[in-house]
Amino acid sequence: MFEYQKNRRYFAQVAGGIEALAARELTALGASSAEIGYRGVHFNADPAVLYHINYNARLVSRILAPLVSFRCRDREDLYRAGRSVDWGVFFPLEETFGIFANVSGNERLRHSRFAALCLKDAVADGFRSRTGKRPNVDPLNPGVWLNLFIEGEKGIISLDTSGGSLHRRGYRRETVEAPMRETLAAAMAALSEWRGERPLHDPMCGSGTLLCEAMMAICRIPSGFLRPCFGFQYLPDFKASLWNRVKRAADDGMIPLKEGLVSGGDNDKSAVRAARINCSLLPGGDRIRVHHRDYNDLSSLENRTILCNPPYGIRMKPEADLGLFFKAFGDFLKQRCKGSTALIYFGNREMIKKIGLKPTWKKPMRNAGLDGRAARYDLY
Repeated sequence: MFEYQKNRRYFAQVAGGIEALAARELTALGASSAEIGYRGVHFNADPAVLYHINYNARLVSRILAPLVSFRCRDREDLYRAGRSVDWGVFFPLEETFGIFANVSGNERLRHSRFAALCLKDAVADGFRSRTGKRPNVDPLNPGVWLNLFIEGEKGIISLDTSGGSLHRRGYRRETVEAPMRETLAAAMAALSEWRGERPLHDPMCGSGTLLCEAMMAICRIPSGFLRPCFGFQYLPDFKASLWNRVKRAADDGMIPLKEGLVSGGDNDKSAVRAARINCSLLPGGDRIRVHHRDYNDLSSLENRTILCNPPYGIRMKPEADLGLFFKAFGDFLKQRCKGSTALIYFGNREMIKKIGLKPTWKKPMRNAGLDGRAARYDLY
């Protein structure tokens, strides 16, 4: 038996800053014994819950199923652990595979890429010893993703039950510069505590990621609705009939979006076009209204929930004065958004001081390589 089969314990990879929020989400989706670790959450789940989480979780990046744990002093230990697994149980020779690795604190294995190559050789050599042939490696879009984690002399080899990062929902066909990652946008929607009781608007919507995530949450659209397959389908104990029941139950729970409930705008024509295309790929997403309009042209945004990821130097021209931009946006919020709640992501956290409003709270949240902050403003 593999390790996950013995204890039904999995690990959810999570972006920095939203681990506690993700732990609550996992528990709400049926996980038990959730425990926050470094950049993720350990939890227990039976097969139905594992499928359910992969299909519905909005805040986690991947769910890893540990296969073997081992003492990893050097390359030989790693290679031996990789050869100990009968990989033919998981995927056939014709399938492609890829490996992503995280290594820290090991004196002889210092580079993640080298460790991944060592495990790749072990997997390929295992196939060759049984079939005389090696499977192909696809580093970008493989059929099966394997994970290697080494900390000090402890190593863990896992199968990615998500089959690639869950932030790739499938609706973002068009994009703009510096888009917000879908899992972070989902966290923003969750932190806003919006429940559909009043309209939601994004005045600088870019390619529409915040709009899509807010809509998916309020309409109970599974985060994996557009994904063609998942990594758990390669587990040796995968039950197709159980997965079909889990998927059907989640799909049957979707509800339509009320007209006028979600809207957005942007002063960039290409961003508006991208947002409209992306929204339209979701069931009922054509009800999201996206306008080509600068936020300053709005008479007011009163009594709304405002979600926003303003430009922070990447989408703006280099000569633009960010400080003046954020001061002007802060004035707009104060003067024309009374009774609203605004949740704003600052990719450049120094701009929090420039907006001229005191946040109700602010929270560290990483977006790709940006060490940003989310801040909430209650506009009385």
